[in-house]
Amino acid sequence: MATKDAAVALVLAHVELAKAEAGQIASEVGRVAALGALAIALVIFAVFLLVIGTSLWLGEWLLGSMGWGVLHGFLLFISVAMAAVLGALGIAPRRLGGALLVGVVVGVVVGVVLGLDLLNQLYASIGDALGIAVDPGIRPLLVGMLLGGFLGLVAGIVAAVTMDASGGGRFAALAGLTVFGVALGAFTAITFGPQVGAGIGITAGYITWMVLMGIDVSRTGIDVEALKNRFYPVQTIDTSKETLEWLQKRMPPGIGS
Repeated sequence: MATKDAAVALVLAHVELAKAEAGQIASEVGRVAALGALAIALVIFAVFLLVIGTSLWLGEWLLGSMGWGVLHGFLLFISVAMAAVLGALGIAPRRLGGALLVGVVVGVVVGVVLGLDLLNQLYASIGDALGIAVDPGIRPLLVGMLLGGFLGLVAGIVAAVTMDASGGGRFAALAGLTVFGVALGAFTAITFGPQVGAGIGITAGYITWMVLMGIDVSRTGIDVEALKNRFYPVQTIDTSKETLEWLQKRMPPGIGS
């Protein structure tokens, strides 16, 4: 009996020791997991801080204002997120890349034209050639509004003639495009300077990329059937059906029916 009691006590001691060690191990696992989660969270925060800080620094250094960095960072994340969603839905990368290339070209052209005040100089030259009797300081603005309004009016007439709408809809298109042309002419007559012109160009590039992706999707649509086949085991099901039909043809009558 003494030997038996000693054996039981020894087993219980081992069990208690195992429990104590298991508790220590669980505590260490929890501690390591908590420190690992903290490290991962800090790394993610550091990456976000680096990206956001770089965007703000570039906006302040290159474009003269951190506001440009905020705007461009926002547009960058939104456009990349849009491209990622469309890529997941099956839009070919070539189409997304083509839209990006067009956006880059538009951004460069807009940045150069506005940054070097080319349109302002063009409006000033036209005003000087026509001899418009207004103050030279506002002459580019007046010419830009007149020229933009004329081009908008022409575009409105073409849209009103070709569109399938009522008289009110055609008048709205005509008036809207005319007003837009006047506003665009006034906007392009402003002397922005290199920094602001570059900021507007980058903004125009991002917006162009997103608009082109949206137009592409609205024009071609999403191939729902192809999207379903990516997540549906069509080949396995078809092969299983063929195998089942093959077995049924070779079974004796009354079996497998």
